[in-house]
Amino acid sequence: MNDMEARIRASFDRQSMMRTLGATLTAVAPGQVTISAPILPGALQQHGAGHAGLTFSIGDSAAGYAALSLMPETAEVMTVEMKINLMSPALGESLIAEGRVIRPGRRILVVAADVWAVTGASRKHVAMLQGTMIPV
Repeated sequence: MNDMEARIRASFDRQSMMRTLGATLTAVAPGQVTISAPILPGALQQHGAGHAGLTFSIGDSAAGYAALSLMPETAEVMTVEMKINLMSPALGESLIAEGRVIRPGRRILVVAADVWAVTGASRKHVAMLQGTMIPV
């Protein structure tokens, strides 16, 4: 594990929200991060699908950590704004959020994430996020 990955994993481990959701950091590369989370009984909406809050939380974190992976060691990032398109109900066993940096900049970073619902070996694209991160 390199220094960048160790820094991202240590930061992720400090996020109590990700622990509450049962989320795990499954892949880290420069400009790309993947987070997975089970669709737990406590994270369902009234129709039995994974709640949009779960989808947004892991998508935002995946995109944010993708941005952080390109920042200097002493930097942190925060979300300035994030848009989500919910394209399909999050039905399945778990969700996978694949975050990436669209445009790295000195003052802002444009990021995106795709969220997939997983059942067995099949995946369904359920959401797209796009937003802006700022170094702090």
